[in-house]
Order: sequence, then C-alpha cells, then structure tokens
Amino acid sequence: MDSEKLKTILKKHADWVKGLWDGEHANLRYADLRYADLRYADLSYANLSYANLRYANLHYADLHYADLHNTILAYIGIVPDAKR
Repeated sequence: MDSEKLKTILKKHADWVKGLWDGEHANLRYADLRYADLRYADLSYANLSYANLRYANLHYADLHYADLHNTILAYIGIVPDAKR
C-alpha cells in the first residue's frame, strides 16, 4: 500500500481518524492497529508512538524515521514468511 492509498483510506474514514492525517505524515499515536494489513505502506516519519501493532502485517513497510516510542510490537510480521 502506498502513501496515497493510505491517505485515501484515512480520508474515507474521516470521522474515525479525525486529526490523524496532516497531509504528509500520519499521526497514528495511540492507534489500535491490531491485525492491520500495512504491507508496503509508506509510514516514514509517521508518529506511531504508543500504537498497538500486535499481529499487524508490516511486510515491506517503510518505517524510516517513524516514531515507534513505546509502541506495542508483539507478534508483528516484518519479515516475509515469518513464523509466529
């Protein structure tokens, strides 16, 4: 998923994500992203601090410079074909 697709999804669910997207960088602080499919997502510079990423699929996601401070990262999929 590229950043434009992510932006479209966030806009579609504007009531739920109000204030999460600033036009360039996602602010997903405290977001519950359990089981989210974020394959190929461009999350560079995203604020993911305190987000719940349990069981999220992050294969090939771009997390360069993402803020992962105090993020719950248990059981995430980062490496393709990773066994849980």
